[in-house]
Amino acid sequence: MKESMTVEMVAKICHEVNRAYTKAIKDVGLPEWEDAPVEHKNSAISGVIYVIKHPSTTAEEMHDIWMQYKTATGWTYGEVKDAENKTHPCMIPYWELPKEEQVKAKLFIAVVRASMTYLPEELLNH
Repeated sequence: MKESMTVEMVAKICHEVNRAYTKAIKDVGLPEWEDAPVEHKNSAISGVIYVIKHPSTTAEEMHDIWMQYKTATGWTYGEVKDAENKTHPCMIPYWELPKEEQVKAKLFIAVVRASMTYLPEELLNH
């Protein structure tokens, strides 16, 4: 019998993979999942649900979904990431992102797809 995962567990894995990746490319460090702001966790959970419902989604679509979430929660483009002022330099079209930023969406999708085997059937049959 296979072990079952929750959407939040998958979101945590996505977050931790992204955290390790950003650390590897010397980007601004992210907090561990437990210390991440609720808004950040909700964004990851929302992204996981989107990929579950749209398993053939592309990295560009994933970035668009992320931007829609950020916009809905008050974020805008800014040259530097600033949580207090809700500005982020990645609030631009996917094709304008540096390659190392494009990888983040690809990693997110890959983690969700790899985890889908461990999600309950009722989540997958929408």
